[in-house]
Amino acid sequence: MKTAEIMANLAAKHPGENEYLQAVQEVLESIEEVYNQHPEFEKAKIVERMVEPDRIFTFRVTWVDDKGEVQTNLGYRIQFNSAIGPYKGGLRFHKAVVPSMLKFLGFEQTFKNALTTLPMGGAKGGSDFDPVGKSNDEIMRFCQAFMTELWQCIGPDQDIPAGDVGVGGREIGFLYGMYKKLAREYNTGVLTGKGATWGGSILRPEATGFGALYFTQHLLHKAGKDIVGKRVALSGFGNVAWGAATKAKQLGAKVVAISGPDGVCEIPDGITDEMIAYMLDMRASNRNKVEDMATKFPEKAKFTAGKKAWSVPCDIALPCAFQNELSEDDAKELQKNGCWCCCEVSNMGCQPGAIHYFQNNGILFAPGKAVNAGGVATSGLEMTQNASHISWSAKEVDDKLHFIMESIHEQCVKYGTQPDGHVDYVKGANIAGFMKVATAMLEQGII
Repeated sequence: MKTAEIMANLAAKHPGENEYLQAVQEVLESIEEVYNQHPEFEKAKIVERMVEPDRIFTFRVTWVDDKGEVQTNLGYRIQFNSAIGPYKGGLRFHKAVVPSMLKFLGFEQTFKNALTTLPMGGAKGGSDFDPVGKSNDEIMRFCQAFMTELWQCIGPDQDIPAGDVGVGGREIGFLYGMYKKLAREYNTGVLTGKGATWGGSILRPEATGFGALYFTQHLLHKAGKDIVGKRVALSGFGNVAWGAATKAKQLGAKVVAISGPDGVCEIPDGITDEMIAYMLDMRASNRNKVEDMATKFPEKAKFTAGKKAWSVPCDIALPCAFQNELSEDDAKELQKNGCWCCCEVSNMGCQPGAIHYFQNNGILFAPGKAVNAGGVATSGLEMTQNASHISWSAKEVDDKLHFIMESIHEQCVKYGTQPDGHVDYVKGANIAGFMKVATAMLEQGII
């Protein structure tokens, strides 16, 4: 396999799809050496098949706003790879959603799901619908219109969507209500991230953030460090950041910054339980302003407009918001401010320049496909509970999540340990996920 040649062909077929091409490039660079040790992969053209999605659904979503005006958005579902299980991946509602973004997310999801040890393939979907400023009724009508187009493409053994940016428990509820009406069957296993009263798993809302901190804890222990007392800066204030802040505080760390598109809130004495609870209100308000935290808690939080969380001195950086949110300049600022560890909690949260800077300057770094896999892992646990018509306790779910995140860390160490003894977590995660998917594709023939 020659990465440059494959990337040139892919770029010619998909010009301008920068996020997608970036995600593929990162993986191919990591796996090239291992891939070339397996001529059977080359003969079956595993990489050439793996980098293209199985299929893409694109559809129009028309709905009526509160003023009675007709609105039209685009909806998508990208079923990327089902070699190890049914398609699994979230739905993202955001004004910036385009096919390139969803293809990158679906590609990443394929490897992330493989790392969980659960039988799930990779998918992603969503819409350019912008929930910011929308009323509850408008969000309901949009979700219902979206599901009217999607429902025949999904199923508990076919494709199981979940939430993502802009899609939380409320949206999953509206989506499932319409699915149930259209399909005329009460099959809760078709969506994950559901409400606790109708098939949802305990700890699912917290799982991505919780799992990320469990992984970070293992990474720190491997490096001979401890999270207790460490200063943590995180971006975002949605479900993922909320879960990360909750678990970081429980483990003894001090969350000193959260940020949003409007700026950063610095919290010198560390975030409190009351402030963490308020993050859910901030997310539900659809205002998308982190400044609300400083307005609510003026004595504890200081808001600075136009700044990122990385401007605040910290030990550990946790990007929890959006892809490519952390640049090389941000990485340099983090190091200047005392940061020595960065774990991606968002998908592809760091730009390539930032990753290379971290790796070349002795800063511990781990990629999103490993760090944030706890969310989809717990979705997989939710699917198991739905299929068995049972509900596990919080302890049972948390124990399983602990085990899965430890297993992911062990796979990264197995495939990422370098001759000098340090662990390249990017390479480890990519090779571990690739080997599982590639082997399954090989064994299932040329399809």
